Amino acid sequence: MVFLNSPSLEILNRSNMPSFFSGNRQEVIDIILGCYRLLESINGWEVSLEPSLSEHRHILFTLRGSVPVLLVRNPRGNNWGSFRRDLREKLERGPKMNIEDEAGLGLAVHWIQQALISAYEDNCPLRPARGEMKSLRWTSELESFRREVRRLFNRCRTNNNSHSWELYREAQRRYRKEVRKASKETWRTLCSSINVLPRTARLHRALSRDPKISLGSLVAPSGERAQSEGETLDLLLATHFPNSSAMERGAIPNAACRTRCLDWRMAAKNVTYRRVG
Repeated sequence: MVFLNSPSLEILNRSNMPSFFSGNRQEVIDIILGCYRLLESINGWEVSLEPSLSEHRHILFTLRGSVPVLLVRNPRGNNWGSFRRDLREKLERGPKMNIEDEAGLGLAVHWIQQALISAYEDNCPLRPARGEMKSLRWTSELESFRREVRRLFNRCRTNNNSHSWELYREAQRRYRKEVRKASKETWRTLCSSINVLPRTARLHRALSRDPKISLGSLVAPSGERAQSEGETLDLLLATHFPNSSAMERGAIPNAACRTRCLDWRMAAKNVTYRRVG
């Protein structure tokens, strides 16, 4: 309550249109708070009639003002040939410095650093950062579910009886189930399409930011899921290294298991830092 009573906050709602629908209940319980200077920047405030995945309706509005564009440099788009030429010219034009004493060495390091940065910025221009791709692939089936939910919702607003609301909630549950199913299928498709190390590393970095995410269960060829991390690791080992067995620490492999020069050459040919052949 202390936060709500702050003199710097204002209620941004623009109508008394109900934003919560549950059976015969229609209430305005969703309140949007913002600072005072946003009052004149908001246009088109309304409660959307599009079906959502809960009893709460989406609230839509337009916020006037300029949106800062994030500019980034992508090293992959750098002109490395021109970069090397510019860097060579900058270093050749540099003053003669005595690197035998500490002051001269520090000046030389600073000059090389500025030359590298300047050559890189000259040959790798700033470009707008690309937005994130949508995680859900919208299909005609999802569109039909959405239209059905909206049709039943409009009927509920007209009839306002328990039977109509029950049909609407059942259609809403089916719609929510299909949306979650499509999200999972899109995620599986994304993971299945990753076949190079750089994309795998980016995905790993994104997932490692959330401490709650851990190694999940995998599905074995028999259709059963791994029930523990140990079973998951055993399944990964059996899939990627078939016919292998764990050895006790300190055990010496027999002659049949010892590697030869031919084995190392074959490994170097098939295993690189980009892929596993």
